[in-house]
Amino acid sequence: MSNFILAIDQGTTSSKAILFNENGQVIAQHQEEFKQYFPAEGWVEQDGEEIWSTTRSVCRKVLEHYQKSNSGSLARVLGIGITNQRETTLLWEKSTGKLLYPAIVWQDRRTASWCQQLKQAGHETTIKAKTGLLIDPYFSATKLSWLLDNVAGARQQAERGELAFGTVDCFLLWRMTGGKKHLTDASNASRTLLFNIHQQQWDQELLKLFNIPEQLLPEVKNSSDDFGVCSEDFVGLALPVAGIAGDQQAALIGQACFKPGMSKSTYGTGCFMMLNTGDKVLSSKNKLLSTVAYRLNNKTTYAIEGSIFTAGAAIKWLRDGLQLIDSSEQTQTMAASIDSTAGVYMVPAFTGLGAPYWQPDARGALTGLTFDTNRNAIVRAALESVCYQSKDLLDAMVKDGADVPTVMRVDGGMVVNDWLMQFLADMLNLVIDRPRVTETTALGAALLAGLHLGVYRSLADTAKVWHHQRSFEALMPAEKREKLYAGWQQAVRSVAREALSKS
Repeated sequence: MSNFILAIDQGTTSSKAILFNENGQVIAQHQEEFKQYFPAEGWVEQDGEEIWSTTRSVCRKVLEHYQKSNSGSLARVLGIGITNQRETTLLWEKSTGKLLYPAIVWQDRRTASWCQQLKQAGHETTIKAKTGLLIDPYFSATKLSWLLDNVAGARQQAERGELAFGTVDCFLLWRMTGGKKHLTDASNASRTLLFNIHQQQWDQELLKLFNIPEQLLPEVKNSSDDFGVCSEDFVGLALPVAGIAGDQQAALIGQACFKPGMSKSTYGTGCFMMLNTGDKVLSSKNKLLSTVAYRLNNKTTYAIEGSIFTAGAAIKWLRDGLQLIDSSEQTQTMAASIDSTAGVYMVPAFTGLGAPYWQPDARGALTGLTFDTNRNAIVRAALESVCYQSKDLLDAMVKDGADVPTVMRVDGGMVVNDWLMQFLADMLNLVIDRPRVTETTALGAALLAGLHLGVYRSLADTAKVWHHQRSFEALMPAEKREKLYAGWQQAVRSVAREALSKS
């Protein structure tokens, strides 16, 4: 008889719960979208209460579905794993759990000017050496400092020890345990600009630089650990929370990329490519990030990562903003219906350019438009942009000394698109492996929980859960690949020049 683990995958545009059996098979799942708010140019916010309510709702519905199909027994649901959108910043009162302000999302750029000042003051070298990160509004520290300085009374409350800061995992855990646990894991902590990834602790020098009281911060634990027990009013029974990891690190685990040199790329709201570097921190000279992949039994495994801010979000914009499509499923047929975009490129810098450019002031553009351009070309350009950005990341990793992988494992909502996966293989000139279970982010959280709960004995044991579904091999001639990519680079340069002219 199989045991089950409930995985919470709290993402940028939706909350999802998936019940896995110990073989990594999906038994039940439910997903609910929630609203994004854009109160000013470059600002992105979410209602923290909606993050909480949708998370609780999807968990309850998954367990209700399981109960109905299994004669009412939940005895074999052993625990919970959490994975989450990273860097998104929340601040709440310890006594009441009340949020002081909406969640400031990882895509938010409101602190771009301050980040530029910090760079000009020469702080980036120290910050990169300690955290593996660059100074950018993407990360949590400047968001948190902004909250303390712009929410009436917040700094005074923080200094009195009355407030708690957390990324989404930490906030959910606080609510799930009735305010008893203020904890995070090393992978999420490593995305704040406040955590020394070498010493594995909050860094006093950085706390002082960003003017953040240490009493705001959660305790940092291993990614597979005892995170407490959720209260019964969360889902109707008390379950241990035994695994937490940021979404991209959870995907690396769900893809069984446990050996140095193994890599995965996740295609969701954004795109995130991550390569395991083992116990070594690979310092990037091409604006990639060094980060904690996971920490198990107090041993840290590191990764190098490239982050693209807009991937699936561009398709959502085509649907909701431009209303060019009714659903993302249409894009495969539309892209395949034409031979090329005829020189049209989309640079989806809606909230700036991520790696390897890191230009927060850049904004999106469509280039090469003519009267012959139709909606199929625009849709195809949006899909192609994801692959061009992926090539940007892979080329940067190779320049930084990473071994060129022969295979890239992929996951996320976009990878069901066969046309997109073939174009990705063509642009990266790699074999693209799609797993049987593409919900690898949630699977990674479940595996981490299972490790602590004794369902799996080791990482090697969890690797047996990964199963191959389909491979895509590069078919495009090198000359055509280089020509298409040169056009992309030209489009990006034009966007970058425009951003620099405004700054």
